[in-house]
Amino acid sequence: MSTDAKQRPVYVISVAAELVDMHPQTLRLYERKGLIRPGRSSGKTRLYSERDIDHLREIRRLTQELGVNLAGVEEVMRLQHELDDIQDDFEAEIERLEDEIRARVQNQALPSSGEASGAAPDPKDRPVYVISIAAELVDMHPQTLRLYERKNLIRPGRSSGKTRLYSERDIEHLREIRRFTQELGVNLAGVEEIMRLRFELEGTRSKLEGRISSIQQDIQSRMTAWRELPAPAASEAESGEE
Repeated sequence: MSTDAKQRPVYVISVAAELVDMHPQTLRLYERKGLIRPGRSSGKTRLYSERDIDHLREIRRLTQELGVNLAGVEEVMRLQHELDDIQDDFEAEIERLEDEIRARVQNQALPSSGEASGAAPDPKDRPVYVISIAAELVDMHPQTLRLYERKNLIRPGRSSGKTRLYSERDIEHLREIRRFTQELGVNLAGVEEIMRLRFELEGTRSKLEGRISSIQQDIQSRMTAWRELPAPAASEAESGEE
């Protein structure tokens, strides 16, 4: 199913509730909490898309199968919505670039020199802290950091000698994990889901930015090659007129 089809709001609340085996009041509660974002008809009737149905099934899995509390579910769905929005923005950007290609072919214009430059690596991803310093920065025991790594909640780098090295982003992740577990009471299963989505979000954003940069570079190279093609000889042009 295409992304557009999955986003199309088509199900009234009674049908959506039946599809996910929930009470309609539960769907209204989840909407108030920001866990789902149904559309509206011209008459303000709630309409749910296939994407909403997928989200509701994921909420049920988190709460019923994994025992994640509502605070954890809210964070999971916030990240999921952010992923959805990035995907939508990417598709809109691809459409814009395709329009730009067509316009430049018609106008015989070159892209500006700065458009194709790729993004520089983020300094926050540079692994710099050994485990003892990282543990001190987040007020945790080093063994806790090792546990979180085994659970794939964080992914520290390695030096050439295989020493764990943590980045500023790892430190942010660890502080978030502590907030979920200590302040919000999210269980470890919920934290695993949250961090899995966070990694997916960061990876998706990086890949999409790289893809857009690649497309822009391709536009530039194609247009440059086109402009450098030799002009038809005068004799060829004349023979074509006869």
